[in-house]
Amino acid sequence: MSTAALSGRKILLIVGGGIAAYKALELVRLLKKSGAEVMSVLTAAGAEFVTPMSLAALTGHPVRQALFMPEDETSMGHIELSRWADLVVVAPATAGLIAKAANGFADDLASTTLLATDKRVLLAPAMNVRMWLHPAVQANVERLKGFDGFHGVAVVGPDEGEMACGEFGPGRMAEPAAILDAISGLLAGPDGRPLAGRSAVVTAGPTFEPIDPVRGLTNRSSGKQGYAIAGALAALGAKVTLISGPVALPAPVGVDRVWVETAREMQAAVKAAFPADIAVMSSAVADWRVDGVASGKIKKAPGGPPSLPLIENPDILADISKPGKDRPKLVVGFAAETSDLETNARAKLSRKGCDWIVGNDVSDEVFGADGNAVTLFTRDGADSWPRQSKAEVARKLAARIAEHFKA
Repeated sequence: MSTAALSGRKILLIVGGGIAAYKALELVRLLKKSGAEVMSVLTAAGAEFVTPMSLAALTGHPVRQALFMPEDETSMGHIELSRWADLVVVAPATAGLIAKAANGFADDLASTTLLATDKRVLLAPAMNVRMWLHPAVQANVERLKGFDGFHGVAVVGPDEGEMACGEFGPGRMAEPAAILDAISGLLAGPDGRPLAGRSAVVTAGPTFEPIDPVRGLTNRSSGKQGYAIAGALAALGAKVTLISGPVALPAPVGVDRVWVETAREMQAAVKAAFPADIAVMSSAVADWRVDGVASGKIKKAPGGPPSLPLIENPDILADISKPGKDRPKLVVGFAAETSDLETNARAKLSRKGCDWIVGNDVSDEVFGADGNAVTLFTRDGADSWPRQSKAEVARKLAARIAEHFKA
């Protein structure tokens, strides 16, 4: 996303405690390069990972650390500091900082600032995967986003991957470039969210077509890319309904999730979620289902494997792309290919009638992985994005969607 919206804007950066605090220094550099003015608050735990001198040198301003500092109160006290900024960014946002803000605790400068500010807040969570998935943390984030009359909290990340503790999963702080994009997006729209007022339907994960009570036809889709897209659209202000096949992923913050199993269930859920402005069909829908599901488990027999007659499943993407009053203003499909990516993706774009196709080569360790390399195909051309995290791919796609509606 363009960073033009950052020129001359004032960003207050709260740096929490965690190994990801080192990324805050790069974020400051990117913000300054984009023309923003940055002041910083460093928590006591954050000072265990980055020094006040480093932050002061990069921001060009003294670093605020203590709640009671007489010299600060005579120049810019903590109340004035909280109102100075156009946006307050917490990076890393620890479980402790999130809990304090959600429950009204104000026992240090960072938590007091978060309660006293009258500006929007952007959280970049960073913590152990088990901490991030804990219901208390999820509830605190939801509570911050849902306060009636509150100026609003947005969330960027966290990403998935290996952590400093050696565990793997969601909890890594988003990369500084991704946080910069989120900041730019929050400051670009009329109320800070470029997709505010827009509704989106996102499908993700595989479908499962039963053969008998214990077996079925499915595929290797993990749902990670679709879930990341749903979260990225919600972070830009869209009201998102995520229609998910069977996956083992937590629902993105601020997203309404609907569980389905079969292609026909997914089709019905998509139609029930309309009308919508945006449809991103990233799910890997099974092309066929068995014509007649066995009522009991099919047993091995001397004659060999049974014959399973297959029939086609509904084509959800083609169905919603047809002209009509309920057709979304923007329909984005996905093409997972193992060869001839451009030829097959462009053929699908034409055949399905959607507006964009995100094509990716799935022959090289894409299913279940955290990275992806994709090409966005439109009627006007193609834009290839190198391999990066699926979260970053999602943020880029969400930014393109926001730019599309702005235009």
